[in-house]
Amino acid sequence: MDVSRFPLVPGPSPMLVTHSEGMWFHTSDGRRILDAGGGAIVTNIGHGRQEIAQVAADALSQLDYVVPIFATEARVALVEEVSDHWLPDPSWRCVFVSGGSESVDAALRVAQLHHVACGRPERHKVIGRDVSYHGATVGALAAGSHDRRRKGLEHLLPSMPKTSYRDPDELEKVIEIEGAETISAFIGEPVIGAAAGAYVPPDDYWTRISEICAQHNILVIADEVMTGFGRLGATMGHEALGFTPDIIAAGKGLGGGYVPIGGVYCRPDVVEPIGKTDLALMFYTFAGQDLCCSVSKKVLEIVRTENLVAQAASMGELLRGRLEEEFQDHPNVESIRGRGLLQGLGLVADRETGDPFPRSAAFAETVTNIALENEVWVYPSGSGVFDDAVMFGPPFIVEESHIDQMVTVTRQAIDAAAAALS
Repeated sequence: MDVSRFPLVPGPSPMLVTHSEGMWFHTSDGRRILDAGGGAIVTNIGHGRQEIAQVAADALSQLDYVVPIFATEARVALVEEVSDHWLPDPSWRCVFVSGGSESVDAALRVAQLHHVACGRPERHKVIGRDVSYHGATVGALAAGSHDRRRKGLEHLLPSMPKTSYRDPDELEKVIEIEGAETISAFIGEPVIGAAAGAYVPPDDYWTRISEICAQHNILVIADEVMTGFGRLGATMGHEALGFTPDIIAAGKGLGGGYVPIGGVYCRPDVVEPIGKTDLALMFYTFAGQDLCCSVSKKVLEIVRTENLVAQAASMGELLRGRLEEEFQDHPNVESIRGRGLLQGLGLVADRETGDPFPRSAAFAETVTNIALENEVWVYPSGSGVFDDAVMFGPPFIVEESHIDQMVTVTRQAIDAAAAALS
């Protein structure tokens, strides 16, 4: 099979993956790759589960496409699963979309429409953070600050105010400058993923952010695309970080990698004013597709019935301990960070000075490529002040032997990449 024409933008031919099972990808050249990154921090129940394939087959035998404004049994059942078991309160409202970027895009629109419905149309700005990534739509890129993923698109993106990723009190200053009457929402990941390699903010960060936003009638959007549905060893990421948002955008773990799906989840008082107007939260064509809802419900049931959230917590502690044992004094690792099964290493040229590798070296990507050559996939990340990082986000079924392999191979990859540069 010729894969040379597969990428939209010409470049190196990608690895051809033929099938997957458990913790592993299998390739056309006969290799078995340990999925230490959960793909893109997506896979939770493991690859290749036949009960999921059966649910998908059953769903397709009953329904194919149904316009998103209609109810189906699968859509209603997924709403009940998410509301009853995963959200702060069963009264929260849900709408499903096709993935994480759409989840964030829809959350931004919900916040805007809420204020318009309440007679505050001038509240149109969303405050993001100076280290952040929220997806690849124009709105999500504008709210985020991932320099590499915004590159070349800067003139296309609306200008959105930014505040500190670590100092919550800076938000007050930004609100004062912008004017609280112009701001609809604040958005942030509980633990910063792709932009910072699993950075966990100070303990009081989210409590203080929530207080400030409440004082100024600004909605808090938690981007839980990466942190939601058990990844941090808690039901949702905001629970692990000790705050309750007004709106949640979450995908990835919702479908566990088996189907493309995301969602937006809101307190009732956020969406009720919209329902009393002629304002429309326009749907995406494949939002809440029936097959995706059926599979997602089964994925979440497996996470619950097999106690995989607790498994993510315990294996996350094991992974963190192993990382600290291996990298606490490593000359090219400036920090070990994360929560649950979302852990990261910050990579630098010199641990003592904190000097980064030159951007042209693409150090994190080099580490990932070397690890991949040695049959372990880890997820490259980083932007801005966190220029190079790698993340570990394996399926929740990970075992100690897998952790040993991923940490050992990553150590060897960092050593080899640094030696090549020096």
